[in-house]
Amino acid sequence: MNHPVSLKKPKYILFDLDGTLADSAPDLAAAINAVRTEHGLPPVPYEQLRPVASAGAPGLVNAAFHLTPQNELYGDIRERFLHHYSANIADRTRLFDGIPELLAALRRLNIGWGIVTNKVSKLTLPLIGKIGLGDADCVISGDTAARPKPHPDPLLEAARQLHIRPEESWFVGDDRRDIQAGKAAGTGTIVAQWGYCSNPASWNADYMAEHPGHILELLHSLTA
Repeated sequence: MNHPVSLKKPKYILFDLDGTLADSAPDLAAAINAVRTEHGLPPVPYEQLRPVASAGAPGLVNAAFHLTPQNELYGDIRERFLHHYSANIADRTRLFDGIPELLAALRRLNIGWGIVTNKVSKLTLPLIGKIGLGDADCVISGDTAARPKPHPDPLLEAARQLHIRPEESWFVGDDRRDIQAGKAAGTGTIVAQWGYCSNPASWNADYMAEHPGHILELLHSLTA
């Protein structure tokens, strides 16, 4: 259920990257399947990998190899995955439909926007440059702050860099950790339902947007 009345017009809107701004699942799935090929294994169907794309390397390695970070084999598999992914990071990754229009509209409304992702900076920065997100007002990667999402640290660091209070921003994401981080930091929280999320109704976000354009509609409703 949406509760937009609890939201106030933000000075900045912060976005998760994978599954929120960018549909990166095709390249992530190809990278982990390349590792399976190295091990003489058949590829995992894309439909099984796409829902875990927002979980990054841990989610993809677990989905493809049933390994957790505690397993002694995990590190080697993760390194091979990152090798393949970094070499082909923007082959098929594209912005979701409606994202370019939303970001352009935010500029016209004098609302800034930034990126807060758990993807490490050595992957984040090359990717955003290749897919048209290089003009973000801030970029917080998984290794920027002391702790990644679901901890509030990345969002607090974004607010510090933007010289605002966290409550003067919204955070948009498609993973439960995004909403947890936003709530812990004090931002408004919006679920990007167009992403890789499942069962987001249980996350108790302030608003659930089925399409990027719905965020713009929400902003207009708050300023009408």
